[in-house]
Amino acid sequence: MRKFSQKFKTGVSVAAVVVVLLGIYSYRKLQALAADPTGEKDCGPAVGGEQAKIDLERIKAIAPLKDVKWSQLGGSINDASCLNKTEIYGMVEVRSVEDIAKTLAFARDNKLSVTTAGVRHSMGGHAFRKGGVVLDMRGFNKIVLNESSRSVTVQPGATWHDIQNVLHPRFAVRAMQSTDIFSVGGSISVNAHGMDHQAGALAKSIKSMKVMLADGSLRTVSATENKDLFNLVVGGYGLFGVIVEAELDMSDNLVYQTGRRMMDYKEFPALFAKEIEKDGNIGLMYGHLSTAPSSFLKELLLYTYTKVDGTDFKRESLGEVSGTKLRRLTINLSKQGPLFQEMKWLSEKHIEHRMETCTVTRAQAIGSAEACLVNRNDPMHDSVPYLRNSLPDDTDILHEYFIPRSQFVSFVDGMRKVLTDNRTNLLNASVRVVHQENNFLTYSPEPAFSLVLYINQTTDDEGNRRMKKATEELIDLTIAHKGRFFLPYQLYYSRDQLQRSYPQINDFFAAKRKYDPSELFTNTFYQKYAS
Repeated sequence: MRKFSQKFKTGVSVAAVVVVLLGIYSYRKLQALAADPTGEKDCGPAVGGEQAKIDLERIKAIAPLKDVKWSQLGGSINDASCLNKTEIYGMVEVRSVEDIAKTLAFARDNKLSVTTAGVRHSMGGHAFRKGGVVLDMRGFNKIVLNESSRSVTVQPGATWHDIQNVLHPRFAVRAMQSTDIFSVGGSISVNAHGMDHQAGALAKSIKSMKVMLADGSLRTVSATENKDLFNLVVGGYGLFGVIVEAELDMSDNLVYQTGRRMMDYKEFPALFAKEIEKDGNIGLMYGHLSTAPSSFLKELLLYTYTKVDGTDFKRESLGEVSGTKLRRLTINLSKQGPLFQEMKWLSEKHIEHRMETCTVTRAQAIGSAEACLVNRNDPMHDSVPYLRNSLPDDTDILHEYFIPRSQFVSFVDGMRKVLTDNRTNLLNASVRVVHQENNFLTYSPEPAFSLVLYINQTTDDEGNRRMKKATEELIDLTIAHKGRFFLPYQLYYSRDQLQRSYPQINDFFAAKRKYDPSELFTNTFYQKYAS
C-alpha cells in the first residue's frame, strides 16, 4: 500500500507540473525544448583561445598521406562546447598502431602539428589546433578482459560505456567519470575522477600504458616503469605522446543500497570527515547543491551507495537511460527563469528518487519497502543523451574547481556571490571528493573537494563576454582559497592566473619540450600558454 501511495503522489506531482507548464508555454514550445538534436551545432569561430598564426595556404597545398584513411581533409572541427570551431589540415581515422606511426612521420616531414581526439569533451581546444592533423581515436577501441589478473586492456578510443558492457555483470570499472560517454584516452589525458571517493582519480587504477612518442618510438610507462613520463602523460593533455594501450584495474560489481539526505551545505565537510570517509562500506558518493534562487548553493542533497549483501541480487543487463525527452525538457526549462529553476530543484528533492530504477530483493523488501538496490555499474552507466538539444544559439559549459577541504564553506559563499553578480545561469552544481594526486600537473596537491558546475550560456558575443568575466572571477576566488581550477575547459584564464594556480606549469612545458623538442604535439591550449 505504501508503494502505491508513493506512486500516486508522484503521479499527482507530475500531472500538476504538466498543467502549470501548459498554462505558461504552448505545446509547440514544450516540444522544441524536449526535441532530440538534429545534428552538430555550429556556434561560430573559436572564442576561448587565441588562434595560431598559421599559413593555411601552405598547409592546404600539402598532398595527403595515402596509406591512412582520412575522414576529413580541410574544413573545421569543434568540441562539445560548440565554441571552438577551428580550421584543420585534416583528420585521420585511426584503426591501428601503424596508422599512428605513419601519421606522425607524415606530420614531422611536413612540419604539421598533431593532436589526438576522442569524443572531444575538453572545451579549450585541447584536441586540435589550427592547421593541424587530428588523430580520431574513436575507432581504435579494442577491449580485452583479463579475468586472471583482474584487469582490462583497452585501446584509447574505447568509451567507458563500452567497457562497462564488457565487464558486466561480474566486474565494474574502478575509477571513471560520473557518466560513461568519455574515451579512455581522453580520461587519462585529464586524469579524470568520479563518484568513487575511495578510489581517487584514474591515475591510481592504471597498471601500465604504451605510449608512442613524437619520434615514433613506443614506451611502456607505469607508476614504477618510466615513472616520470607516466606522471607527465597522465593529466598531460596529449602533449607528450599518443596513448596506444592502457591496462586498468577492475573492481567487483558490488551491490549497493542507495541513500540520500538533505542538509545545509555548511554541514557537509564535517559529515564527510566524521562519517563518510570512515565508512568503508560507502562505495560511491556525490552531492548536488541547490540551483534554485530561494536556496541557491545553500541546500545540499547527498547521494550515497552503501555496500550490502548481494547474494540474492539478480544483476540485470545494463540498460540505457530512459525518459530522455522528459529529462531534456526539465533541464531546458530550468534555463528559462527562476520559476523553473525552483521546480527543477523541487523535483530532485521530492520526485526523482521515487522514480529510481532499482531492483529490490525479496529479503530486503521484507525489511524495508523503501529499499533500492543497484549494482556498481548502474549509476555510472549513463550516456546523458538528455543533455544534447536542438536549441539554437545556446550551449552548456563545464567548470570545475578543486578546493582544500577546510575552505569549502568559504569558497561556496564566494562562488554564490560571483554567480549571482554575473547573473550566471547555473544548471547543476555537483560536489565530489579527490585525494592528493601525484601526476606532474596535478589539480589536487592535497585532499580536496571538487565542485563541478554545469552552466548555460548564449553563444553570442554577450554570452561569451559574461562567461569570460565569471570564469576569471571564479578562478581568482579559487586561487584565494589555495585551490586549483581544472584545465580542460574554456581558455578564458590569463597566463598569470595559470601560473598562480599551477606553479609547476613552466617546468611542465619544459618537460614537454624535452620529450618533444620539435613540438609535434601542439594543441590550442599549448599554443596560447606555452609561447
